[in-house]
Amino acid sequence: MPTFTQTPQLSTRFETALVYTTRLHANQVRKGSGVPYISHLLSVAALVLEDGGDEDEAIAALLHDAIEDQGGAKTREEICQLFGQRVVSIVDGCTEYATLPKPPWKERKFNYLEKMRLAPPEVRRVSLADKIHNARSILADWQREGEQVWQKFTGGREGTLWFYRSLLEVYQQQGSDFLTQELARLISQLEVEPKRV
Repeated sequence: MPTFTQTPQLSTRFETALVYTTRLHANQVRKGSGVPYISHLLSVAALVLEDGGDEDEAIAALLHDAIEDQGGAKTREEICQLFGQRVVSIVDGCTEYATLPKPPWKERKFNYLEKMRLAPPEVRRVSLADKIHNARSILADWQREGEQVWQKFTGGREGTLWFYRSLLEVYQQQGSDFLTQELARLISQLEVEPKRV
């Protein structure tokens, strides 16, 4: 029986982040469903860890929507104090907007695309994991609900697919790896026109 002497990748900081994130998003559900929002954040963190991300990246994955969805600048300051500058920098890199009212949809998406063009590898990894889990969720909902799934999204089918294709191009400019290939696979499945009955 093998013995493992490797130091664990995750410390009590991750545990603290998990509790903090669960409390922060306690009253939030996924768009158009009653699924607790924490399910998305856990999935993104899992993808980051499975791709070789370190503890800071995994914590940032848990918190990647916190500034947008749960308190803006005040939450950003808490994250910095609790988890440090590197974590908050990754979260900043994945944040579409930090002020209310939020900018118009297309403006937010163009700004995010520009951010990703300049993003360091750790931001790219968390962002990719986020988009992969979102695309998987859209695909699962589409298979269950049909075309009405696109009504949940401001950009509708056309705008949502434009954004995902554009992001994929940006990610691929920095190289192709498992995560970019997985996103490409999901997008191609979402682009298939449904069969007319």
